[in-house]
This record gives sequence, C-alpha cells and structure tokens, in this order.
Amino acid sequence: MAAVHPAPSHRAPGAPEHPAPPPGTPSHPAGRSSAPRASRRLLAPLGALLAVAAAFAYVGAVDPNDPGHYPVCPLRQCTGLWCPGCGGLRSAHALVHGDLTGALTANAAAVAGYGLFAVCWGVWMVRAAQGRAWAPALRRGHLWTLGALLTLFTVVRNLPLGGWLHP
Repeated sequence: MAAVHPAPSHRAPGAPEHPAPPPGTPSHPAGRSSAPRASRRLLAPLGALLAVAAAFAYVGAVDPNDPGHYPVCPLRQCTGLWCPGCGGLRSAHALVHGDLTGALTANAAAVAGYGLFAVCWGVWMVRAAQGRAWAPALRRGHLWTLGALLTLFTVVRNLPLGGWLHP
C-alpha cells in the first residue's frame, strides 16, 4: 500500500494560513464597506430619542392641566396620596415650554429622571458612534438607593411639610 502525502504547501513557514487581502480589497463579504454598519449602530439610540421626543411633543401639545386628556392616577384617585409619578406629565409639559421652575414644582423627581435619561442617552450615542457597546451597570445597591430616594420623595410629598412638592 502506498503512503498518501499531503499536497505541498506554497506558503512560507510561519506564514498565516489565510493571508490578508491586498490593499483596496473590501474587508466585508459581498463588497460592503463598514459605513452601513456604523449607521446601523446609531439606529437604536436615535430610535429611542425619536420616541422620547415624540412623547414630549405630544405632552407639550396636549396640556395635562386641562382635565379629560389623560387618565387620573389610580393611587391618587383611590387614596388621595401623591405617588412619585404624580405631576410627571405636568412637569414634562412645563419643560417643553421652557418653564424649568414649573417643571420642578410639578415633579422634581421626574425632572431629575429627564436629566438622567439625557446623560445616559448621550453616553449611549457616543459609544454607539465609536462602535462600542454600552449598558448601564446597575448593581443591587444602585437600585436600592433609587428605590429609597423615590420612597423618601413620596413620603415627604405626602406629609404636611412637603406641600411644596405637590403638583
């Protein structure tokens, strides 16, 4: 029986098995450049911004201070207590119209949330443009702190001394 020998290799010892393509050759299959991938990376943050902008535009156009446009808070309706979200729509409406004081008066926690969203969105957009993934690293302690702050805000706004936090 004859021994089977592999076909001779025409590459130098230590050279990669698949050499790099010559300069000017597209690096993606089917001749696609990396430009579409860069624009695709921005779709999610831009889509999120579009959705938030549309929601703010709607709330800016339809005044939540006029009764009948939005549902009443069930907690407020059943118990008479202000929840942490009560006044959030009024706050957004005031912010759209450039009234920061009115927005803070309606719901200071919501304004802080809008600011936090803006910062997180900015970081997300920059990292997406750079081609780097980003997800906020929320640990258990962060969530407990956020919950404690919202609980404190809710308790204080329902006490007589917290009347200035009512919408």
